Amino acid sequence: MTTDLRGHTLLVTIDRPEARNAIDQATWDALGDAWQRAETDTGIRAVVITGAGEKAFCAGADLRAIAEGGYRTTADPVRDPWGFAGVASHEISVPVIAAVNGLALGGGWEIVLACDLVVAAEHAEFALPEVRRGLIAGGGGAFRIADQLPRPLAMELLLTGERISAARALELGMVNRVVPAEQVLPEALALAERIGRNAPLAVQATKRIARSITHGCSTADTEPWMRSAAEVSRVMRSEDAREGARAFVEKREPVWQAR
Repeated sequence: MTTDLRGHTLLVTIDRPEARNAIDQATWDALGDAWQRAETDTGIRAVVITGAGEKAFCAGADLRAIAEGGYRTTADPVRDPWGFAGVASHEISVPVIAAVNGLALGGGWEIVLACDLVVAAEHAEFALPEVRRGLIAGGGGAFRIADQLPRPLAMELLLTGERISAARALELGMVNRVVPAEQVLPEALALAERIGRNAPLAVQATKRIARSITHGCSTADTEPWMRSAAEVSRVMRSEDAREGARAFVEKREPVWQAR
């Protein structure tokens, strides 16, 4: 992951294009630290997050790392409450804009859903395919989708795991702009600059009111997150969850046991 301070905007780039910018442990920690920097550095008035390359914004959790035990197994009292990728339940006052330059799948879409504004490339696609791998959209996706869409539409996306196009996401009001690929980052940075011209304390207070954020707090202890965490814990202990990760790595269809 890389960061670049451009005026009052912190540009954060998930930099694993060889893995479709999937989130490994190092990227997880670095993203959380970048969010914390934005919250504490008074010179930062907006954050833009994007992915390296032209194919993917973020393909979500690195299932190969999960299958190989590559995620942290010991508690980190500072970072753990920040949620998936260090940002899913890490509510900060500074506005965050997602510049979606390609696929936003699983946890990748959950990162987008945690942002305040979204600029997407015309070829971008979105999905929460966790159920296809024996997993749950536990990074806020399950309830954030349900909050943003009518229930039948939300349930179709959650229960089928199918993709939608950027154009469809725009129709559903889930993104702010859809632009040609080469304009995604410039458009997102221009939007951040417009926000940055306004009074920062007023902007940040407005965001906290709109999103029901308590200043300086994670949302990990709220009821939706607690319910989500309990379900994720149960499913992650299942044989199906292990089978889903193995099938992905072995490039085959999973065989579900419902246990």
